[in-house]
Amino acid sequence: MELRVRGDRAVLKGHGDVYTREINPHSLALGVELADALHEWAQVAAALRRSANDPSEAATVVSRRGQQLASRVAGVMGTPVHYVDPVTGEQVVVPPPPRADESPRLFAGVGDEPTPWATGLVVAGFVAAVVIVAMMALATALAAETAGWLVLLAAVVVTAGIAPSLWLARKLPIIRWVALGAAAGVVLSWFGVLAVVF
Repeated sequence: MELRVRGDRAVLKGHGDVYTREINPHSLALGVELADALHEWAQVAAALRRSANDPSEAATVVSRRGQQLASRVAGVMGTPVHYVDPVTGEQVVVPPPPRADESPRLFAGVGDEPTPWATGLVVAGFVAAVVIVAMMALATALAAETAGWLVLLAAVVVTAGIAPSLWLARKLPIIRWVALGAAAGVVLSWFGVLAVVF
């Protein structure tokens, strides 16, 4: 992809002589703000070329701004941009910025903050105790009034019902500790449920 100034408008086109069609940045998925910034930069560059003053300092600023905009276009489009400097005519290849690793660890800190292990484990332990008590209360109440297979069925329904919510909550910064505690409570309560049934 090539970024250049045509008249007082910024245009994008495929790189090379084969591609002759120039595209208005507003017709691409660059976003309105970036497309407007490209046209504003092109108008300043066109005015600079028309001026009779010594453009050395202003030309440097226009060239630097053009490279910044080319970098933003490369980032949005995910492809290198061949930036044609409107003042000097030089062509520079601007690669897209590297993408950040988007696979965070389960218990990674939020931003630059460290993981609150002590507080998180206390919350997880409390939630695990509540879940164990709730599952055991369900199992003992059903075992006293119904058959053992119904206790197992109820425990399976509760476990299957809570599992998707726990799976979705595992990456949320604060809720993940509650999810950890609830998951541990469900797993540990199964030992009690099986003891009540058999």
